[in-house]
Amino acid sequence: MSFADKAIKYFNGLKTPELNLNQTELLNPYSSKEVKEIVRKFFRKFYDDDNERIFIIGINPGRFGGGLTGISFTDPVALREQCGIENNLGNQKELSSKFIYSVANRFGGVEKFFSKVFLTALYPFALLKKGKNYNYYDDKVLAEYLKSEIVKNIKSQIKFSAYRDFAILLGKKNAIYFEPLNSEYKFFKKIIVVEHPRYIMQYKLKQMNDYIKKYIKAVKEV
Repeated sequence: MSFADKAIKYFNGLKTPELNLNQTELLNPYSSKEVKEIVRKFFRKFYDDDNERIFIIGINPGRFGGGLTGISFTDPVALREQCGIENNLGNQKELSSKFIYSVANRFGGVEKFFSKVFLTALYPFALLKKGKNYNYYDDKVLAEYLKSEIVKNIKSQIKFSAYRDFAILLGKKNAIYFEPLNSEYKFFKKIIVVEHPRYIMQYKLKQMNDYIKKYIKAVKEV
């Protein structure tokens, strides 16, 4: 099976888990027929081989990015304009998506970028609290509650065809949570930590070019 075959089977097979914890809501984009078709088109287009990819791992999808399209760090506009995949998911843009596709274009374009990397998240579903994006680590009880699911998620995804010498973790808090799990389960030999795209776009926009270079340097470490 190709990387695409395994990824499509995994994501389109995800069932919506029950989550009744501290008013935290969960969104499963993969329950949508349109998203299932987007997943098929995306992975067939960019991952229809058995080559290893460097994993770039985020927190959990945002409601306007991967939580909507099913493709990590990819809002409906980027899906349409950058990836060439038409969709009826609207014209909502996400800051993290904008940054990631700026990196991809600087890298040499989306095809070259996706031939080297795989964008994903520790937890595959979007989390909301009071209608806004919520990070799994914002609540210690939630983080512990989701631990087994996060481990299962990464175990499943590295089987797609992960480059195991290192992974790139987005966000320092994300990395602090994942590093002990990585030590225990030996997912990757090393973790490289870079600032999360949303942090960069919200607080370090003037230095965006420097952060793009930092991401590209991390990817080219291989």
